[in-house]
Amino acid sequence: MASIHKELVIDARPEAVWSVLSDYGAVHERLAPGFVTDTVLSSDTRTVTFADGTIVLERLVDLDHEAMRVAYTVVGGSLHPSHHHASMQALPEAGGRTRFVWHTDVLPEALAAPIAESVEHGSAVIRRTLEAAAPVAGPDAGR
Repeated sequence: MASIHKELVIDARPEAVWSVLSDYGAVHERLAPGFVTDTVLSSDTRTVTFADGTIVLERLVDLDHEAMRVAYTVVGGSLHPSHHHASMQALPEAGGRTRFVWHTDVLPEALAAPIAESVEHGSAVIRRTLEAAAPVAGPDAGR
């Protein structure tokens, strides 16, 4: 099994980041616009369309407001993993910023490289989007 782990510090408050992460059906509008072009929510499953044409069905596993963590699994679409589990979490950082943690476990390992590339690109879009929407103000901002 391959594990893909990405952490970055975002110049936005954890509560603001969590507000976006927990809006499970609005990935294309609030979390990764442009990288994700559409999200359709039906019950606990969202259909996510990426800019490259990839479509995935992601089932919500857990939405933990206390831990500010969302977990999901791919259950269909144009990717066909035999196993996929991912989570995104907003953790408090110094200066009111947020440590954004995105972790994905996937099988087969052949999917690791394309998913890692997607996580890398998606993380950059997520950072820009969140920092633009709810920047941390004050002397520690941007450090």
